[in-house]
Amino acid sequence: MYDLAAIEAGLEAELAGSIFVGKLHFSPVTGSTNSDALEAARGGAPHGSVYFADEQRAGRGRADHAWHSAAGEGLYVSVLLRPSIPSARLPLLPLAAGLAAADAIHALTGLSVDLRWPNDLLIGERKAGGILVEAHTETSKVAFAVVGIGINVHQRSFPRDLATPATSLDIEAGRNVDHQALFVSLLKSLQREALGLLDAGAVETIPRRVEAASTWVRGRQVEVHGPQACVGVTAGLDENGFLLVRTADGLVRVQTGGIRAIQTNRETQD
Repeated sequence: MYDLAAIEAGLEAELAGSIFVGKLHFSPVTGSTNSDALEAARGGAPHGSVYFADEQRAGRGRADHAWHSAAGEGLYVSVLLRPSIPSARLPLLPLAAGLAAADAIHALTGLSVDLRWPNDLLIGERKAGGILVEAHTETSKVAFAVVGIGINVHQRSFPRDLATPATSLDIEAGRNVDHQALFVSLLKSLQREALGLLDAGAVETIPRRVEAASTWVRGRQVEVHGPQACVGVTAGLDENGFLLVRTADGLVRVQTGGIRAIQTNRETQD
């Protein structure tokens, strides 16, 4: 749980020199931090504005899936970026955000995060977080992008109807993880990755880095759900960050959707 005095003083001091100084917007309770950030973006809010809350009443993930956002238990943060990048690079942004989140979690806890394309943060077979990027483009440029990141930090129990079993950093680390330290680490990592999107050389490394951090994007038998539904074996990422799946009918380049593993007993997990 955040301390309001720390938000006004401690967090600003820890973020000194970053793009986020003077742009932190905290709400004890909100519907969705992504919705807050999108509204602010349309109103002209600057690059690096951060919207975060102790509780979300209408938190959401990709494809409008609900995101369980109990009070004081998770990290619920959305960052407004105006990155001045070609719209062709936009599919790389959620991958870069996944790398940032994995780095921040590992730096603070020592835990290894498995990136399930395109936007899930897993520890082992359990989901610990997710990413939702919502953007507005104008002609061939990205006008703004909102990067929403939800991470389970202190939760000890979860709804029973989750498609993928869930976990939290506290459970996996076996200790109480410093919520505010994670927040600072995440923002610093996200700024570093966002800057990388401006560099053509750095951009080229993102798909390779995601492959190195994921057990899902190469050699995993999966079912793809979404507009390009298919079944096959993952064969890596292309230069745009799209997932390649080798099927009985040939290679499919999956641009949107999600994947679930196909178990040997033919059961699936989402």
